Amino acid sequence: MHTAISISQAEYQARVAALLEHLQAEKLSGAVIFDSYYILYYTGFAFIPTERPIALALSSQGEKVLFVPRLELEHAQANPRLDRVVHYAEYPADPHPMELLKQSLAELGIGGAFGMDSDGYPWILGYRGPSLSELTGGRPWPIRAFVEVQMSVKSPAELALIRESVKWGHLAHTLLQRYTRVGASETEVSWRASMEATLTMLDAIGPIYQAQSAFQRGAGAGYRGQIGRGAAIPHALANNISFQAGDLLVSGASAPVWGYNSELERTMIIGPPNQEQVRLFGQMLALQDTAFAAMVPGATCAEVDRAVRAYYEKHQLMPYWKHHTGHAIGLRYHEGPFLDLGDSTELVPGMVFTVEPGLYAPELGGFRHSDTVLITEEGLEILTYYPRDLASLTLPL
Repeated sequence: MHTAISISQAEYQARVAALLEHLQAEKLSGAVIFDSYYILYYTGFAFIPTERPIALALSSQGEKVLFVPRLELEHAQANPRLDRVVHYAEYPADPHPMELLKQSLAELGIGGAFGMDSDGYPWILGYRGPSLSELTGGRPWPIRAFVEVQMSVKSPAELALIRESVKWGHLAHTLLQRYTRVGASETEVSWRASMEATLTMLDAIGPIYQAQSAFQRGAGAGYRGQIGRGAAIPHALANNISFQAGDLLVSGASAPVWGYNSELERTMIIGPPNQEQVRLFGQMLALQDTAFAAMVPGATCAEVDRAVRAYYEKHQLMPYWKHHTGHAIGLRYHEGPFLDLGDSTELVPGMVFTVEPGLYAPELGGFRHSDTVLITEEGLEILTYYPRDLASLTLPL
């Protein structure tokens, strides 16, 4: 008999109750939510966003109605956390789907002043349509900031799912490192490692596993084009590059578990590193250690980034700087708050972040580890546990 690893019905109810309390405090008649991750957070309904509008309508009395296209009807009706599902034929159609949403909102008593995460369905994959303001003549009130704050502090159940993600990301990266060799391509190595890790994961927890992700079906690891000099491009794209002796490699691994993610990234080198590679690798570790030391409850995100940037400046490393220290992670791979000078959010227990200050030398490559960490009452817990040292990450020729 398997024990489920998922979010309980009681936790979903508590999330909605907190949102309702906010709506009532702001004297709002209800809320309309379009963001797929927000809908997943409040209902557990996972879907692929397309040009077809999907919306969660929540009345001030707590009734939850999901508005979907016909092709999602049975999928939505199978969700036990919804009170009702309303569907329309297709997009584009006549009448426009948003006209039908307007009718549903009126039936729920959502009008006048009401909450929304965006003023209309986002322009995804060519969608076009009226804003909620135009549609209802009401006064949509932004609630995105409230939802983001609510999502930023993880519950014990959410942390358990993130820890499970860490475990299988670790396996995928172990296989990625094992199969990377001169002459092989990033495509074959990434696919082999990801497939084997996923199959192993399914052997272990398959009966209780759901990815709940629009982008990944299981554990995955790869390089995304961050190979050789391409490693100096933090968000490069995979290009079926073949590995060569001396290449710097920046890898990434994760596994969605009931929608929750972790992030593991490592800098590896094929063959003995040269003197400059050794120097910058050591500085990259020191930058990450600086961030770890600054991440204590009560500190702000800005203070963490400020401490890291001070290290860059002290050691004349700013020419190699390209991005902030890290970001929160959970249902989305990138969540707020951000470890950045512009974010004054206070670190509180339950927040989960990636910590990934990098160094990028165009003529040499990039150096970036990323670890997933948890703010606790006692300080910082590093959830990812893959080796960080240069010797462990130097691949044999």
